Amino acid sequence: MTHKVHSKAFRIKGMEDFNIRGFYGKDMPKYLEEDFLIKDFLRKKLSEASVANIEIEHSANKLNIIIETARPGLIIGRGGEGVEILKKIIEKKIYDIKSPAKTKAPARQIKIDIKEIKNPWVSAMLVAQMSAQQVEKRMPFRQVLKRNIERVMQNKEVKGIRMEFSGRLNGVEIARKEWLRQGRMPRQTIRADIDYAIAEAHCTYGVIGVKVWIYKGDKFE
Repeated sequence: MTHKVHSKAFRIKGMEDFNIRGFYGKDMPKYLEEDFLIKDFLRKKLSEASVANIEIEHSANKLNIIIETARPGLIIGRGGEGVEILKKIIEKKIYDIKSPAKTKAPARQIKIDIKEIKNPWVSAMLVAQMSAQQVEKRMPFRQVLKRNIERVMQNKEVKGIRMEFSGRLNGVEIARKEWLRQGRMPRQTIRADIDYAIAEAHCTYGVIGVKVWIYKGDKFE
């Protein structure tokens, strides 16, 4: 029997890397709770900042958070005050839970790096977010499908795209799934550079799921 596998998880060993990196030791459960809390807070706090990805790196006495966004100015703020506010909130949240950082000295230094995504139309997460927002504004889902696929395929680095909507599409009684593909999409090829993301559109008649696959060619190490 076949099984559905996350496109990035399928490629982690050969072509992709984990979003959370570091050595946890015996305190792994506590650190994982801490990482989940940080990522959950940042996704909610920066929901309007077009955040594509959040990576967390652990070292001996440092915690490095890398945020990939298409709107870095909204996060950084005037004179970097936005980043400093985020640091203080994260420090407080880490201290509030029973994490190793609270019980062991010295306390870890938190660093936040902002990476700008210059072209949001080549990021699967940003395309999924924009599509979900358009559906929430009552745009017909087929129009969103065709328009966004055409916009993504205008980029030379993109070799193919697949976009899928599922749920009570246009408010009908019976939930269904519809998808559209343009170009190549070799989802079973491990060396294929496929960016995959999921987003949700919260409408008055229910939740619409949005999935996006963007194929950018093959990776050769």
